[in-house]
Amino acid sequence: MYKRSVEDPAGFWADIASEFYWKEKWGQRVCSENLDVRKGNVKIEWFKGGITNICYNCLDRNIEAGLGDKVAIYWEANDPGVDGTLTYSQLLQQVCQLANYLKDIGVKKGDAVIIYLPMLMELPIAMLACARIGAVHSVVFAGFSSDSLAQRIMDCKPKVVITSNAVKRGPKAIHLKDIVDAALDESAKSGISVDVCLTYENQSAMTRENTKWQDGRDIWWQDVVPKYPTKCEVEWVDAEDPLFLLYTSGSTGKPKGVLHTTGGYMVHTATTFKYAFDYKPSDVYWCTADCGWITGHSYVMYGPMLNGASVVVFEGAPTYPDSGRSWDIVDKYKVTIFYTAPTLVRSLMRDGNEYVTRYSRKSLRVLGSVGEPINPSAWRWFFNVVGDSRCPISDTWWQTETGGFMITPLPGAWPQKPGSATFPFFGVQPVIVDEKGVEIEGECSGYLCIKSSWPGAFRTLYGDHERYETTYFKPFPGYYFTGDGCSRDKDGYHWLTGRVDDVINVSGHRIGTAEVESALVSHSQCAEAAVVGVEHEVKGQGIYAFVTLVEGVPYSEELRKSLVLAVRKQIGAFAAPDKIHWAPGLPKTRSGKIMRRILRKIASRQLDELGDTSTLADPGVVDQLIALADC
Repeated sequence: MYKRSVEDPAGFWADIASEFYWKEKWGQRVCSENLDVRKGNVKIEWFKGGITNICYNCLDRNIEAGLGDKVAIYWEANDPGVDGTLTYSQLLQQVCQLANYLKDIGVKKGDAVIIYLPMLMELPIAMLACARIGAVHSVVFAGFSSDSLAQRIMDCKPKVVITSNAVKRGPKAIHLKDIVDAALDESAKSGISVDVCLTYENQSAMTRENTKWQDGRDIWWQDVVPKYPTKCEVEWVDAEDPLFLLYTSGSTGKPKGVLHTTGGYMVHTATTFKYAFDYKPSDVYWCTADCGWITGHSYVMYGPMLNGASVVVFEGAPTYPDSGRSWDIVDKYKVTIFYTAPTLVRSLMRDGNEYVTRYSRKSLRVLGSVGEPINPSAWRWFFNVVGDSRCPISDTWWQTETGGFMITPLPGAWPQKPGSATFPFFGVQPVIVDEKGVEIEGECSGYLCIKSSWPGAFRTLYGDHERYETTYFKPFPGYYFTGDGCSRDKDGYHWLTGRVDDVINVSGHRIGTAEVESALVSHSQCAEAAVVGVEHEVKGQGIYAFVTLVEGVPYSEELRKSLVLAVRKQIGAFAAPDKIHWAPGLPKTRSGKIMRRILRKIASRQLDELGDTSTLADPGVVDQLIALADC
């Protein structure tokens, strides 16, 4: 299959695509592309002219195939013992009601809708309702701060924001509606106002009486949506019409709006899900990701539902009320495929085997890892302890930008090496290049690029095609540059070595160092900041910040806490620095460029590897920083 997929991509993908429902078939060409900036604008199109709808393919098509009474979603609440289910037929009815409501308030094909919801069943319902009427959803992870949410509102100018009044994460309630209110106030100051804030009352976390309210703008979901008809006509769209926007961190401070279109994304996510997890109709599948990230889009929602799968959606924290919660859920729903992040694996590993072994886990068949490279010791623990040494691990490498898996094992198809993403998926041609962009053969390490496009590739950065070309296609003309380093061993296995730009991968979340630096510098007592990533035993990478204070301001623990708070407020708790290192000065070249290489060595205490510091404008700064390392 792989051989055919690279020798005859058009024929290979056309055969797979024809298994889906198309109102009209695509035109003459399955794919047209230009990835070479030297030959004009970068352009990728798959199945252009094909008319379809991804919501129809996720729901109606499965119901017509006799799966109407099959459970689509098993929902598990934050608090043990609270749960719910929706069959494919019930899910379609609820999707249609919300779709009809959105149409009624004026949401049309191509309009943006921001969804800021926790992992309630209403989150997939909202995504599918947007897709059904051709609206473009932009899901914002409900852990982002009001500033981050406001940035995204100002960028895509949505017709409506969909949220919940609150959510419980473990024992703590988070007031989501307050965050949305602050974001809407902020965006209104910049001239972007949103007329409707549709709010789901999540009673277990907060009652409506305690929810702040703005009459005229705020509407309770439960008051309006259930009144609408349970049938809604499908808005048929072109394969290249936009499906969703998802913002991701870049190496500059401004998040990038990654735009995915309908047809190619549909075919790619469905196919990768089917083969990388060896999916069978009897499987119960659980991906622990939040729909606010690409993993939630592709592998909680679209990929599984296009295959008619039963999916577990979990609202809470995987360590609440204790570290056995994940395996309790696995046993409860007889989960067969379990897909999670190395961060969770490492944190559970640290808590000890007894939390795992007290549960049966006999139902498990395939395990998966996502978000960052998994270190071999965590891989072995996951394989030996969680999977009882009998479940293959699909260690998937892919990105928000790629839409779906790019390099991944296929369970049982070839021997695994702990920590390696193994081989490319169908139609994906990875290459490793050197600094000059020359492909390196055989055993090597360098920059990971992809030659020729694949159906799930993103088509542009929303409103900024120039940045799309500059970031991904100019570094190595003729290739898509992933931003990741990679080595390939003598057997052809791929080993991802992490980001080569100024992006830190914290628990699988990409965070731009520039974003964190600008949040720190917004603090009135911070003159300058430089942020680097360091190894972290649970999160993979931690955020280490060097901070220079305004002249005359003394170092203090209160100030340290206040700086961390500034980052939490502007970006979100997941971006809070793990360490603030006081820095009277920063190591800079004579031209003023901060030497991050030196900061990384100081942060990771590799003081014998500092290298040549004689080119610095003030070499004495390095000794000062080392002296302040533990202050």
